[in-house]
Amino acid sequence: MAAATDLRFQISPGGALTGRLRVPGDKSISHRSIMLAALAEGETRIGGFLEGADSLATLAAFRRMGVAIDGPDAGQVRVRGVGMRGLSAPDGALDLGNSGTSMRLLAGLLAGQSFPVTLVGDDSLSRRPMRRVTDPLTMMGARIDSSETATAPLLIAPVPQLTGIDYAMPVASAQVKSSVLLAGLYAAGETCVTEPARTRDHTERMLTAFGYSIRRQGCKVCLTGGGRLSGCRLAIPGDISSAAFFLVGASIAPGSDLLLEAVGINPTRVGIINILRGMGADIELIDRRAAGGEPLADIRVCCARLKGIRIPLDQVPLAIDEFPAIFIAAACAEGETVLTGAEELRVKESDRIQVMADGLNQLGILAEPLPDGIRIVGGQLGSTMTTGDIDAHGDHRIAMSFAMAGLRASGPIKIRDCANVETSFPGFADLAAGCGLGIAEVRP
Repeated sequence: MAAATDLRFQISPGGALTGRLRVPGDKSISHRSIMLAALAEGETRIGGFLEGADSLATLAAFRRMGVAIDGPDAGQVRVRGVGMRGLSAPDGALDLGNSGTSMRLLAGLLAGQSFPVTLVGDDSLSRRPMRRVTDPLTMMGARIDSSETATAPLLIAPVPQLTGIDYAMPVASAQVKSSVLLAGLYAAGETCVTEPARTRDHTERMLTAFGYSIRRQGCKVCLTGGGRLSGCRLAIPGDISSAAFFLVGASIAPGSDLLLEAVGINPTRVGIINILRGMGADIELIDRRAAGGEPLADIRVCCARLKGIRIPLDQVPLAIDEFPAIFIAAACAEGETVLTGAEELRVKESDRIQVMADGLNQLGILAEPLPDGIRIVGGQLGSTMTTGDIDAHGDHRIAMSFAMAGLRASGPIKIRDCANVETSFPGFADLAAGCGLGIAEVRP
C-alpha cells in the first residue's frame, strides 16, 4: 500500500474559477475554540469547526485530558467544559501530529496545570523551533524540557505557581503571544505581551467571548490570572488562509468570477487582500457582518491584470501564512515583486522561501531567495520548464499554491508529497475542481 506521503496532485493547464463556494472553518479559531471551551464552566456549542487533522489533534488532546466532546459532525461540536482546574493527566504523551499551533499554544496552557505532560509531533513538527515559546514561559516559572536543539518533544512539569510577566516579543508571532497569554490565565498577577507588529488577535477576541477581561493599549495586550471562563455559542467563519488560494487563482486566471461565502476578515488577517489589491486585484467585500466576535463577509474576486510590488512591511505579519499563494500571484504579475521582513517563513512546515523559490524556478520563473524574503520576476509559468514536477515537501500551503499555478501554466504540473493538505483543508481538490481547476489526486 502506498504511503500517505505518496499523494500527488496532477494539474491540467488553463481554466478559470467561477461560481460560489464556501471554504472550511478557520483553523486558528477552531484550535482556540476547543482550548477555551474545555477550560470554561458549562457547555459550549461550536459551529463551523474545521475537521482537518491539525484541529482534530487539538480536540483529541483535550479528550485525553478528560473533557467530554461530542462531534465534530458537519462542523458542529459540543464541549462540556471542566473549568480552569478540571483537566486531568493524559495516559501518555499527547501526539499533536503536524500542528505547530497546537504544540505552541498547549505549551502555555499546560504550563500551569497540576500534572506533568509530554507533547510530541510528527517528523516535521519535531524540527520546528520551540524556544520562542519555552523561553518566555520559563520566565514565568514554567518547567519545560525539550531536545538539545530546542524542539519537540516538550516535557512540561507542574510548578506551584506561574508568575505574570511583561514580555516584549522579539519577533511578531500570534502563536507566541497566545501561548504566553494562555499561561497568564494561571499566573499570579498581570501578564502582558507587547508585539513589535500587530498579529492575529483571535485569542483575545475569543477570551472576551468567554467572558474573560482583556486590556489592550496599542500593541500591548494584558490579562490578570485567576479568572474564569463561561461556556457560550461560537460560529467559526471560513478560513481566509484557505480562501487565499482561490483569491489568487481567480485573480490570475482569465475569465474568472468567483464568490467565496462567509470568510473571516479579521483586520489582523487581511494582509492577503491588501497585498493583492496593491497588485491590482479586483476584490470586493460584500455583506460585511459579525459572528462570535469575528468580522466576516462574502468575497467576490474577478481576474485582473496584476503588477509586481514591494510588499509593505506592515502587511507581512497580516499575511504570514498566505505568502506561498501570494508568490504565485507575483509569478503571474508584470514586473518585480520583492518581499522582506519575513524570516518567519523559513521555520514553517517547510522553509517556504526556499521551497517556493525552487518550485518557481522549476517552472521557469526567476525567483531569488533572500535571507528574510524573496524577489520574484513575473513571467510565463512553465515557459522553460523541462518537467512540471514540484516537490511540496509535505507542506500543505506549498501544495495548494502550486495547484493554482496550473491555471496560468503552459503545461501540466505534478505536485508530490501533498498528503498534509488534509491537515488544514480537507476536500480541497474536490472543491477546487468544482469551480474550474483541472486537478486530480493521484496515489501511486
